[in-house]
Amino acid sequence: MIVRIVKMEFEPKRVPDFLNIFAGSREKILGFDGCSHVQLLQDVSNPSVFFTYSYWESEVHLNGYRNSELFAGVWADTKKLFRAKPMAWSTTDQTKLNVNTL
Repeated sequence: MIVRIVKMEFEPKRVPDFLNIFAGSREKILGFDGCSHVQLLQDVSNPSVFFTYSYWESEVHLNGYRNSELFAGVWADTKKLFRAKPMAWSTTDQTKLNVNTL
């Protein structure tokens, strides 16, 4: 499973616009093949900073979404609102990693 983390910082006055975009697209993203979770987190100390966490069966599924018309539309609308360049990571969960096997 891939956990995709995206950090975004918005112009403060544009935060409501982003929240509307997210509210209108979350279920569509969640319904995309291979996606099992979409979550939005807001930074406690800077309310203009948000993180999305999405869970994907594989990189193939994630890339399928990233190459879709849905992503192109959502991203085009979202990137107009940025205050800073977004950052993104594709990660795997290592919670159950047995350190004795390293």
